[in-house]
Parts: sequence; structure tokens; C-alpha cells
Amino acid sequence: MATSVGSDLFTLLSLLLVGSLVLLLLRHFLPLRSTPACVLVPIFLAIFLPVSIILLLPIDLASSLRTEDEATRGVWLPFRAVLVAWRITYWLTFGLTWFILPLLGEYIDSGYRTPRDRFIYSLRSNGRYQLIVLVCAAGGLVYVFVQNGFRGTSVKAMVVALAYCWGLIFAIYLMGHGLVAIPRRLYRNANITTRLRRLQSQVPAVNEKLMDSINVLENLESQLTQLRQRKNGISRDHQEWIEEISEGSHLPEARLLSTGPQPPTAAIPAVITDRYRADLARKLNRARHKRLRFIDTWDCLIQDAASTQAILDASASKRLDFGDAAPHSPYLDRLKILTPHTRYILHHHILPKVYIFFAAILSLASICIIWSELIKYLAPQLSIIRFTVVSNRRNEEGKVHFAGQIMASFWMCYMITAALASFSDIKVWGNRALVKRNTYGESATWYAGQIAKLTVPLAYNFLTFLPPDVHRETTFYQFLGQLINLTPLGKGFDFFFPIFILVPVCATLFNLYGRVKGIFRFDIMDDDEEVAFSGGWREGRDLIERELNGSSRLGLSAQQQQQRAGTQSSYRDDAAPSPDNNINSPLNTFPRSVGTTLSSHAPPQRQEPSSRLAAATAAAEEEDENFFQGFAHR
Repeated sequence: MATSVGSDLFTLLSLLLVGSLVLLLLRHFLPLRSTPACVLVPIFLAIFLPVSIILLLPIDLASSLRTEDEATRGVWLPFRAVLVAWRITYWLTFGLTWFILPLLGEYIDSGYRTPRDRFIYSLRSNGRYQLIVLVCAAGGLVYVFVQNGFRGTSVKAMVVALAYCWGLIFAIYLMGHGLVAIPRRLYRNANITTRLRRLQSQVPAVNEKLMDSINVLENLESQLTQLRQRKNGISRDHQEWIEEISEGSHLPEARLLSTGPQPPTAAIPAVITDRYRADLARKLNRARHKRLRFIDTWDCLIQDAASTQAILDASASKRLDFGDAAPHSPYLDRLKILTPHTRYILHHHILPKVYIFFAAILSLASICIIWSELIKYLAPQLSIIRFTVVSNRRNEEGKVHFAGQIMASFWMCYMITAALASFSDIKVWGNRALVKRNTYGESATWYAGQIAKLTVPLAYNFLTFLPPDVHRETTFYQFLGQLINLTPLGKGFDFFFPIFILVPVCATLFNLYGRVKGIFRFDIMDDDEEVAFSGGWREGRDLIERELNGSSRLGLSAQQQQQRAGTQSSYRDDAAPSPDNNINSPLNTFPRSVGTTLSSHAPPQRQEPSSRLAAATAAAEEEDENFFQGFAHR
């Protein structure tokens, strides 16, 4: 009798490796030491469990084979172990996606002081969204009862099918965009001149958003200063609450208390309520993290543009030197192995060819996935993915070997990566963003929830690429697929909807988003192609040059100036940097060095202070979600 000891050890080591990688990912975006465990553990599980599906599904494919030959079976586990693993993974992911993470995100973003008030606010904020979901579920339940009768399995099938369909709608659209965007981005980055032009074209918009975020934050902190100065009608507990909120202020005290001309701020109400203080704290937290977000984006753009310019300037001397790295930079950045000449060869000749090679490989992979989506039910024997996973030898038809398991993991990993990579291009997620070591807690829970929401539908969608006699024998299909196909509506949705992938693919391939933006003035996706050669790059080039020369309103931190010192570039650094103030959040403690700051005496570049502040305040007010925006964001 065959034993699975070797497979057990391999699976255990693989899960430990996945857990370690997830921890490193969380460390990159979150301060682990200061992040509460009640936030860190759900986020870890919401990422670890979906990523483990990339291992679990290939193991399920091999475990479903009825053979005792271990040499051809690959990595396998007993049926009971696979079934328990699917139950734990699916239902924990389901609970995190639909209940735990939404409540936790609103709990972090509430702005209230006590846990009880935060929890009540979180329940109230999610109640409307959950109510709509329950109404839709009630309608689906009636349909399932009509089709299959009043049974407990019908309720379970309705829950699983609705969650699958809801996740598949977003997964197919996001994956379709990413299947085109990822290879195209690699191909564009192969051209160093085009890459620099594209970076320069992004600078004006980022500079504008950074200035707006700073102005909004100044306005809110001015309101906070007026609130601190009020002595009447505020209890001692409320004063302590206000002082806690004020601890994260980044503006100098002298500037906040200045008697000179100040930009107009919103009036403080006569009666200060808990709701007003919570709303002000919530807006302050969002404004501070939005400022950090664009500071990080600005610094990355400046550094990338300076490095790319240095690569171009090194064409004459054939020697490339990026300068000395900062003392607190990562170890790999401080490690110098290559000589200036070999570094030039690497960045100017080798890496562009590597980009083109991977762009071609991923383009072929995208074509295979799109083709398999279109013909998986009409002509499943023509699916290309099927031939890379399932053995086609005469005596081994329908078997999945170790090489097929590796290919299955690759296909799923690429499909999930394509879907997740589209989040950075879509502009309907509000103020949510991932920032190195400074990600807002609500944003972290939201992104973790999206990973959990999209992975299971994409995993089952990949399973349907394989022949019916293979995927119907898996434990995953017996656990999930039978419930999805229990009704004709669910089976029909799974049959026809993947064809919808042609819509995002064609929209991204032929830049239909730019045409929609030109007609309706509504921007859905970011596309650098139309702005890279529209003239905006010249303004971006001037802004970068002023920034590196120290004459801009936004000065680089000492760490970044040292990082770029000695760079062979047309951008020169001749002035002293401007220090930034520390920013602290009620939930997170951020590093002392943040990046850039606004000069206290320089006026805005494009508009008068009053008009810019009015526009920034209006933009901040638009961030308060109405009912439909809140539903779309969730």
C-alpha cells in the first residue's frame, strides 16, 4: 500500500515557505511590531489561505488518481486530508471575505476612541451592504428552492454559488486587464528612453495630488488646533481624546498658531459631539495616510527617473554608478558586486532583453488562458492548458504527474497575479493604496479581502480548463463544483460568463478606456501610453530637475539625497535637503524619516492658495462615501 510520507513532508515544507513569504510581504507593507494582533492575524490568514490554494489544487489533482504507482502520481495526500484542507481553507476564506475583514476595516477607520463605539460604527457601516447581500441571497434562495426543493443542501448551494458568481465577475474582468497589461508593461520598460519619458509624464499628476493632500491635511489640522484652543464645553475625557488625535500632527506648532493670514478653514460647531470628533479623527487619519501615500509615490518616481537618466547618460562613458546607498537602505541596495562597466552592461543591454523575453513568454501564456476560456466548453480537447497539465500518453491519459502539478501552479499563479496587478490601474477604489511600511490598516484589510475573494473563483475557473473526467474526480469539484452546478442558472453562468473576458482584453489592448475618457470625461483605468508623448513629460522633467537641485517646493530627505549622491545624471543635487516631521497614527507607529515635505513659505505653483485649498477641500469631501460608493468599494 502506498504511503504519503514524502508528500506530507513536501506539503509541510511548502506551507512553511508560503507562510514565511506572506510574513515578509506583510513586513514590507506594515509595521509588524506596532500593528495590533487583531489586525495582523486576519490579514495574514486572508493572504496565506488563498495562496495555499496554489499548492492545494495541484495536490488534489494528483490525489484523485486511482493508482498505487508513486513514481507517476506526484505529490498526493489521502482523500480525507484533502477534504479537510478544502473545508478549512474555503470556509475560513469565506468568513474573512464577507464578515471579518469588512468589520475590521470599518473598525480601524471609525475614528472613535472606545472599542464599543468603534464596533457599533463598524456594524452600522456594513449593515447596509450586508442588507443588500441578504436581499439578493433571499431571491436566490427562492430560485434554488423552486429548482431543488426545500433542503439544507439548497441553502448551502445558494451561499456557495452566489459567492462564486460575485467573485468571478470581478476576477474575470481584472484578470482580462492584467493579461494584457503585464506583458505590455514589460515590453515598454525594455526601451530605456520610453521608460524615462513615461516616468516623467507621471510626475505632474503625482505632484498635483501630493500638493492637494498636503493642503487638505493642513486644513484639517487647523481645525484640530482650533478645537484644542477651545476650553469651554469640553470635558476632560474629550480633551484627552483631542490630545491623542493631535499627537500625529506634522505641522509645526508655530505655524498652526500663527496670527498671520491663514487659508480659510471650516467653522467649528458650537456643540462638540462625539460624532464630530470621530469624523474629524477619521478624516485626519485618511489625510495623513494619503499624504504618506503620495510622498512614497513621489519619492519612487524621482528615484526611478534619476536612475533611468543615469543609465542613458552612461552610454558615452560605458560606466554606470548609482552612488552610495543610504545607511538604512536594504542590504541588497548597499551590496556592491558589479563594477561600473559591468553594471552598465547589465542595465543597458542585458535587462532590456530579459524584459522582452519575459514579455513574449507571458504574452503566449495570456493567449493560452484567453483561448482556453473561450473554448473550454465548446471544444475542451483544444485547450492548450490541458496539454500542459494532464498527461497525453497512451497508457497515462488523464493522469497528472509532478511536472503537470508545477505547470498547474504556474497557471494559477499567473492568473491570480494578473487579476491582482489590475488593482493599481483601476481608479474606483477611493483612497486605498499599499505603501511601504505605512499602509493604512483599513487599506490592508481591504486588499487582503480582495485576495481572498478572487482566489477561489479563479482556482475553480482554472479547474474547468481540464477535461471533465479529470476535474470532476477532484475533491474540490465534489466539495464546491457540485454546489455551483446544482441549478441550471449556476451551470449556465459558469458556462457563458468566462467569454466576457474578451471585453477587458479588447478594452486594454485597443485603449478603449482612453476613448471613454475623451467622450465622457470619466477615467477608469490608468494608461501611460497616451500621456507619455503628449507633452506632459517636459513639465515632469522640469519638476524632477528642480527637485534634485533642491529648488523645488518638495525637498528630498537626507536619506534619499545620500542615496542619489554621485549619480551620473543630468539631474544634479546641489542644495541641502529639507527634513520631514514624524507622523504617527493611533494604530501604527511610522518610521522617523518619511520622505518629503512642503516648504512653509513656497506658494502653490499653478493656482492661488485659496483656489487650491477650496479644490482640495472639495476633493476631501468627495472621499466621504455615499451609499453607492460604499457598496462599490466593498
